[in-house]
Amino acid sequence: MPAPRTVLLTGAAGGLGTLMRELLPAYGYELRLLDVTPMEDEPDAITADLGDREALREAVRGVDAVIHLAGISLEAPFDMILRANIEGTYNLYEAAREEGVRRIVFASSNHAIGFTPRPLPGDPLLPDGAPHRPDTFYGLSKSFGEDLAQLYWDRHGMETVSVRIGSCFPEPTSVRMLSLWMSPGDGARLLHAALTARDVGHTVVYGSSANTRLWWDLTTARSLGYEPQDDSEPYAERLIAEQGELRPDDPAHTRLGGHFVTDPPLWPRPAS
Repeated sequence: MPAPRTVLLTGAAGGLGTLMRELLPAYGYELRLLDVTPMEDEPDAITADLGDREALREAVRGVDAVIHLAGISLEAPFDMILRANIEGTYNLYEAAREEGVRRIVFASSNHAIGFTPRPLPGDPLLPDGAPHRPDTFYGLSKSFGEDLAQLYWDRHGMETVSVRIGSCFPEPTSVRMLSLWMSPGDGARLLHAALTARDVGHTVVYGSSANTRLWWDLTTARSLGYEPQDDSEPYAERLIAEQGELRPDDPAHTRLGGHFVTDPPLWPRPAS
């Protein structure tokens, strides 16, 4: 498909959204920004909740594609997850369908498969299409989003690339993250590939850099045209010295979702 030019970026005020609104314009995109939190540095941004269907329909009107990052990004009571991540994602898809938007990139998460055992050294990489094993209500909402994307492709012909994101930060902050880290630069490369690849239908890919300690297979992401350029290994010696190696007897280390399976961080994140 031709490269989309105008892209709605939901969750634009969040951590990943802030990184992507700085990086994606270099690929030629004009970003339309939406978040429930006002952005004083972006006077043209749309301030709206995912429960506001009219606002969502106006936000998607005329765009070529949507990158959907908005929602709760940690664990929360189910009623909060339901409103923001499940009903909110449905509302966005309905608005996009009504306005004829044909491509969405959905920010899924490794927590959709968080109870999956992590590969040990020498094991095969986790294959594409690993089935849902959510570790939290948050992870459950990402499983729902992937299934919703499949439904809208099968029923309405709306294409989606669901990206099971590991952790996208300027640098990894834990030993576990050495395996799942996606640099901001690689994040932008992957989103660009997801926006421009042809005939994706509904495609689920893993989102990380080409890490030496990688746990999952990036073959499908690469098939979209993604060419990761970064690796977490330069951070490994320091992080292991500070935190130690992952322990084979600790459930937080043996499952893909890490401490989300044992003691998930809660939304909103407590003040430090």
